[in-house]
Amino acid sequence: MLEFREIDIKDKDRITSALRKSQFMGCEYSFSNNMAWRRLGDSQISFFKDFYICCSFRSDDGVPRFFFPSGEGSYCEVISEMKRYSEALGKPLRVAGITENTLQMLRESFPDSFTVSTDDGDWDYIYNAQDLINLSGRKYHGKRNHLSHFNELGAEFNMMTENDFDDCITFSTIEYNNKSYEHDHSYIAEQYAINTYFTYFHELGLKGGVIRIGGKVAAFTIGDELNDETFCVHIEKADTKYDGIYAGINNCFAKEAAAEYKYINREEDLGIEGLRKAKQSYHPAFLLKKYIVTFK
Repeated sequence: MLEFREIDIKDKDRITSALRKSQFMGCEYSFSNNMAWRRLGDSQISFFKDFYICCSFRSDDGVPRFFFPSGEGSYCEVISEMKRYSEALGKPLRVAGITENTLQMLRESFPDSFTVSTDDGDWDYIYNAQDLINLSGRKYHGKRNHLSHFNELGAEFNMMTENDFDDCITFSTIEYNNKSYEHDHSYIAEQYAINTYFTYFHELGLKGGVIRIGGKVAAFTIGDELNDETFCVHIEKADTKYDGIYAGINNCFAKEAAAEYKYINREEDLGIEGLRKAKQSYHPAFLLKKYIVTFK
C-alpha cells in the first residue's frame, strides 16, 4: 500500500530523476513547485518502484487529487496501486495533470473505466522563448511600446543574488498586506511558496531576476528548468505604478534566464479574467490542455 508524507528538500534528487525521465511539460512537474506550493492543496508525496507520485488532499468534495505519476515502469501497475489506495480511503481514484498523450494511454489501458473533465483555467500557457525575447512582428507591437515606457524609467535589471532576498520578501509582503484578500487560503499559500523559494533558492536550482528603481525593488521573478526544452516561470511580482514594469521584467528575465530553451511555460491563468487577458496578450505558441480523470 502506498504511504504518503510531506515533501522534503532531501527528496530533490530522487524526484528530479523521476521527473527528468518523463520530461512532462506541465508546471506541476517541477520539484520546486511541489515543494513551495504544498500548502495550497495540502499535498503529500509517495514513491512506487521508480515512480514519483504527488497527491493533493484538499478538495471541495473530499476526494484526493493525484497527479499523473512521473518516472518509468508499468503505468498500469502504478495506476492500479493508486486505485487501491483511494479505494481503501473509500474514495474513487482521481488523477489530474493528464495531457492528450497520457489520456490516450489511460483509455487504452483502462477502457471505459473513468470519466474525463477539464477546466481551461488549469491549462498552461506555453510560449516560444524567442518570441518573448525578441518581441518581433506586428502582434508584439503593443508589447514593444510597453517596453519603451519601461526603458524610460531608469530601471536596473539584474539576475537575483542572496543580497536581493530580503528586499524581495519585503516587497512581496507589502503587496500582500495592501490587498484585501489576506485571509484567502490561496494567497496565504502564495506567501508560503515565495518564502520557500527564497529559503531553498540555491538547493532548488532556481534563477531569479530583480528590477530596481532608485535602488528599491520594483519587480522580481523566479523560475527554473522544467524539462530539457522548457523553462518555467513560477512567480512574477511588480509594482504597477511603473508603466511597462511587467513587460520589462518578462523580457529581461527571458533574455537572461531562458535564451537556451525552446519554450517558456508561464503556468495557468486560474480562470482569472485579468490574468487570462495578460497571458493571451503574449501570444502563446499553444495551451497545454490538461484533464482530470475520475475512475468509476
